Amino acid sequence: MIKTILTEYGLGWAINRLLYSAKLKMLSAVPATENIFEKRVQVKKIDLFNLNVARIRTFLLKLSLEKQYKILAIADKAINGIITGFSSIELDYGNPINWHYSPITREESVRTAKWYRIPDFEVKRGDIKIIWEASRLTHFLYFARAYLITGNVKYYCAFSEQLKHWLKDNPYPYGANYKCGQECTLRMINALIAYTVFNQLTTDEDENNIFLLVEVCYKKVLANFFYAHKCIKNNHTFSEICGLIIGAWCCNDKEGLTKAYGLLDKETEGEFLLDGGYTQYSFNYQRFTLQIFECIYKIGEKTGISISAKSKELLKSSALLMYQAQDITGDVPNYGSNDGALIFPLTVCDYRDFRSVLNTIYALTTGERLYDAGDYDEELLWFGDGKEIPVAEIERKSTSFDMSGFYTLRHDGGFLMTYLQSFKARPSHMDGLHIDLWHKGKNIFCDSGTYSYASELVKEISTTVGHNTAKVTGIEQMNKRGAFLIYDWAECKDVKHAEDSFSGTLISKNGYEHSRKIQRTVQGYKIDDEVRGNGVHCEFYFHTPYEVKSVLNGFEVFDDGKKLCVVKIESGNIEIRKAYRSLYYLRKEEINCVVVKRSMSNKCNLKFEINLN
Repeated sequence: MIKTILTEYGLGWAINRLLYSAKLKMLSAVPATENIFEKRVQVKKIDLFNLNVARIRTFLLKLSLEKQYKILAIADKAINGIITGFSSIELDYGNPINWHYSPITREESVRTAKWYRIPDFEVKRGDIKIIWEASRLTHFLYFARAYLITGNVKYYCAFSEQLKHWLKDNPYPYGANYKCGQECTLRMINALIAYTVFNQLTTDEDENNIFLLVEVCYKKVLANFFYAHKCIKNNHTFSEICGLIIGAWCCNDKEGLTKAYGLLDKETEGEFLLDGGYTQYSFNYQRFTLQIFECIYKIGEKTGISISAKSKELLKSSALLMYQAQDITGDVPNYGSNDGALIFPLTVCDYRDFRSVLNTIYALTTGERLYDAGDYDEELLWFGDGKEIPVAEIERKSTSFDMSGFYTLRHDGGFLMTYLQSFKARPSHMDGLHIDLWHKGKNIFCDSGTYSYASELVKEISTTVGHNTAKVTGIEQMNKRGAFLIYDWAECKDVKHAEDSFSGTLISKNGYEHSRKIQRTVQGYKIDDEVRGNGVHCEFYFHTPYEVKSVLNGFEVFDDGKKLCVVKIESGNIEIRKAYRSLYYLRKEEINCVVVKRSMSNKCNLKFEINLN
């Protein structure tokens, strides 16, 4: 395993991880050594966001009363400590909010321990992300929007009181809320945006509290940026660079500001692929990072510095890739890890609607919009300049993204998508040759998702069995250690894509190959699978949130009694199992998994025909 990790992750990564581990051990053994990493900062200004509050208010007041009430309901509950977490569930942190509490396990993290003494994973406490969720202060954005709709000062009062209470209850560097520089960055952004909206109401005490919040959060980012930059290289890297930009500007550190922007361009060129892919291999995290760039674009109005032309082109391509993988509902396949993060929920659109982010990024990078006017336009008002811009007429069509390993086949009313990569960075799910089928706004065959990083369920649904692909009994596509370390990365060969067909082969280092050919037909799709390797049986999976009925030589899929498709199978034993999928973090739903099982002796062949209604 060690040799494989060194080959795939690189010697530099391994050394940096060892150095970081040594740092944590040193801090725990000799706390005084933390002074080595701490930087002195002096915040001098906080007027970072230049928002057109009047235009945002006008937009919000044009929403239907039902949609306005939705914003007000979330804000009103947050006043009382009931936070909408992960865009999916209500979490009651109490009133006043207990910033160190998990409403799921009803356990507290130790608030008197310094951040490096608090473990990432702890059975009794549970998922640390639940504790972090309230302290992101995302609900401050709901306070701001509710105030713009109603003019009611109770939302400002809640912002002011909770900000003061958070600082009192979270002295730096104690407690779980200082474990992560990304969390500190998001906390700064949300508080600064809300402070801008409430500017006509704020007091000297509010101003001092914002100064202090920026100071302690910036100190955290500076002290631990090595980890985000050298050890993980993902959305954390970009969010913490954003934190460096914010902190440097607020401290009038011109040298630090210039350095942060240079680093941002370098990381963008390293983590975004030319065809629009993102090396974290997750559509949710790709959206997360694009939202960070929305913020960076906005604060560029104050810093006077913009990202490079090459970075802009990469972001544009990233938005277009996801646009081509998008359903008419605004949703995309639930590809890769999904931690429920919609870091700036600044529209009334659902968490699964990606239009607001793709539209905003495309507009910021090109001066054109992707969609006609809609509720998703609110996000562009927060991060753009508010000018009227034309719609780019971009057709969705069968597309190959060879560098990223995404392939779509479009049909009248929907599309099929499959993934096949030779990974350039750490994978997150074992989803090679998974098929995601969308028809008339319905995700007929779906990805299982993530649920929670601290759950037993994620250990199942993130592996091969959680995807619509083939699995040799007892063998995974890749190997995994702990929550995130995947090694023995799968590779691909013989990949071909045309307007109506796809073919390619997954090579598992665990001793098998899976070749899949997909042909679009008048009625739907034909799939021809061949699995080669040592194994007794091979299983082929079809996960669907809809009703399933087994019929002779296949199965049928129904939605409320209406037939969606028929799948004809050449041969094999068909079993309908209960399974789970998670579209939202910490929310799961029972679905059906159709399993077609065949015996194999060095090779297994199977053909499917999907006819859509």
